[in-house]
Amino acid sequence: MTESSASPVADEATDVFMDHRQLLFGLVYNMLGSVSDTEDVLQETWLSWTGRGTGGITNPRAYLVRVAVNHALQRRAAISRRRETYVGPWLPEPLVADDVGAEDPALRHESVSLAMLVVLESLTPLERAVFVLNEVFGYAHTEIAEIIDRTPAAVRQLAHRARAHVHARRPLYQAHPRVRREATERFVRAALGGDIAALMEILAPDVTVWTDGGGKRRPAGLRPVHGRDKAARLITSYAARRGAQVMDLHYRRVNGDDAAVLFEGDSPYAVMVMDLTPEGDRVSDVYIVTNPDKLTHVHKDEEEAK
Repeated sequence: MTESSASPVADEATDVFMDHRQLLFGLVYNMLGSVSDTEDVLQETWLSWTGRGTGGITNPRAYLVRVAVNHALQRRAAISRRRETYVGPWLPEPLVADDVGAEDPALRHESVSLAMLVVLESLTPLERAVFVLNEVFGYAHTEIAEIIDRTPAAVRQLAHRARAHVHARRPLYQAHPRVRREATERFVRAALGGDIAALMEILAPDVTVWTDGGGKRRPAGLRPVHGRDKAARLITSYAARRGAQVMDLHYRRVNGDDAAVLFEGDSPYAVMVMDLTPEGDRVSDVYIVTNPDKLTHVHKDEEEAK
């Protein structure tokens, strides 16, 4: 077959794939919690798609979702092996607005919060796939059964276990965006200003601070810190050692929530995401990602106001 005769077919395959790329990115990212692994899975999906050819496929969307989800399930094994030797707490790779992978508003809406991704890490790969497909993207159990090659009854059981586990660790509630923004700004002002009294007011008594430096940032805790007193001391001492007052602070949307991003010059230094109590008046969890490998998609916008 000549190049000219193959070109229309290749162009059609490309157009169909790109039409569904945002959906595939959202699905896979929520299953893996990693932008770089998601991009690798999308590349594998693309190769599977073009290698098979589009002939005879009556529902390209269903086909691509099935291929992507199953590639993502295979990728979980490699991620689990990396986790075994990871230094310190592991947090998902934040999806920061203005990232290459987060340009589309619909995609940002479909990505669950960083706090929820942490909870999803405790599910089995199949439970997580079912939860994401059903709870986040609205797929029916019968559709999911075809995607992961299980019976509808098995999918219902997986969905029930996943939903019960997630809701037990993270009750369903949604603070008003204005409340989230105000709490985020209060926390950041107190943290970067070293104001322990203000931190004690905004932190919940049983707050937990997670710091993911991947062994590449010092200092970074090797385990989560629990309790308001310890958390306040850790945060203020950390800010003092880093000279936080000379860093550039930008408020961004991270996985759909208000968050803070700190830059050293033009390079991202940390992404800070706060999760609130059900009442919305205290910070229940603080997630700080400083591992530079997880911040490669974060870029500074010089025109953005601090």
